[in-house]
Amino acid sequence: MDGNDDSTEGNDGNELAEAVVQHEWQQFQQTDNEGGRAACQGNWPMFRQMRLSQFLTWPEPLLNTYAKDLDEADRTGRNLITEKYGRMMSSTAPDEYRRDIEPYIPKLPDDRVAAQDQVIATQVDWALEFRTRYPRLGNGMRVLHTAEDTPDVTSFETYLRGELGTYSQSTFDLYRRFIDELKSQNRNLTEETVRNTALLGGFASLEEAEALQ
Repeated sequence: MDGNDDSTEGNDGNELAEAVVQHEWQQFQQTDNEGGRAACQGNWPMFRQMRLSQFLTWPEPLLNTYAKDLDEADRTGRNLITEKYGRMMSSTAPDEYRRDIEPYIPKLPDDRVAAQDQVIATQVDWALEFRTRYPRLGNGMRVLHTAEDTPDVTSFETYLRGELGTYSQSTFDLYRRFIDELKSQNRNLTEETVRNTALLGGFASLEEAEALQ
């Protein structure tokens, strides 16, 4: 599989991806955590590497729409990063979520939740496939399933559900189309994202990163 697909090429797309990461970082700095500021809130290089790895896979129209989501959140007093972590707590801390978070965030309609779950199922399958092919890198990833969540461990499935839940309908529609296109082309988004992570981390290839784990 060639990771240098059209969605990751072009300076305009890269500059937009960088701008989106910067905007998310600004919102992340305003996210309050129980027990005080989290250590990861001071680690810009790691935040940039992980989020840029994701956004470099996105087509430019999707990046543009999500950038508008972040702008609209600023305008209306929402924080999408805070909300993302709050939504995750529906699984990792359900009592606190129902009491302190659910009443204050937008409720998603049932058809949106169902559509998100279809996308999430596809991405979990990709993550499982990636772990089979790259077991050393896969071993360093999050646990995969919501059933594995604990108060201290958030699965890939729960993280993704929290993130998708913050997207506007326009952004989610484009994201779902993006996932469907990758699936029709037999591409694996986990592999393409982790390849970007490896390249940004200084490895020459995904295979080199796997071998050196």
